Amino acid sequence: MFEYWLFILFAVVLVGAGLGVITARNPVHGALALVLAFFTAAAIWLLLRAEFLAIALVVVYVGAVMVLFLFVVMMLDINLERVREGFWRNLPLALVVGGIMVLEMAAVLSKRIWGETPRQLPASYSNTRELGRVLYTQYAYAFEIAAVILLVAIIAAIALTLRARKDSRHQAPAEQVKARRAERVRLVSMPAEKE
Repeated sequence: MFEYWLFILFAVVLVGAGLGVITARNPVHGALALVLAFFTAAAIWLLLRAEFLAIALVVVYVGAVMVLFLFVVMMLDINLERVREGFWRNLPLALVVGGIMVLEMAAVLSKRIWGETPRQLPASYSNTRELGRVLYTQYAYAFEIAAVILLVAIIAAIALTLRARKDSRHQAPAEQVKARRAERVRLVSMPAEKE
């Protein structure tokens, strides 16, 4: 019963944080509300005994993505009036997408509320081990394809943002490998100095 009320508390906080994300006038406040939403979602994952997913959510989204997002938002000078211009124009589409998401969640939860009870797992069950087993056996090819796509995206992002500056010195490894000792070192014979 305690877990049920804890879930209700976390769900209320999560919905409130989500509303804070979309209603915040300041982008930094919206990003901080999103951090709260991620932490609360991780707490719900912990209640569902999905420790690995909770830690991954905190490490990946809060630790990397949100810090980067906050850094970009704070470094850029954002014109807030221009950002708010399209709010009313995009509201109908946002309501349709939000309604579809609510229906999907209701369909997922209705089976548990009115239908079957979830299967009981043994005490030695580890969801991290099960996730790894499924990920690296049943979905191994999809996992590898996703990794290759992410690698290509990283390389493309670096290639698109890389600018060759004329005023900076750089190394040419191909030229360095071609160097010969005779071209680089010259021995000069000098007479010894006498005091």
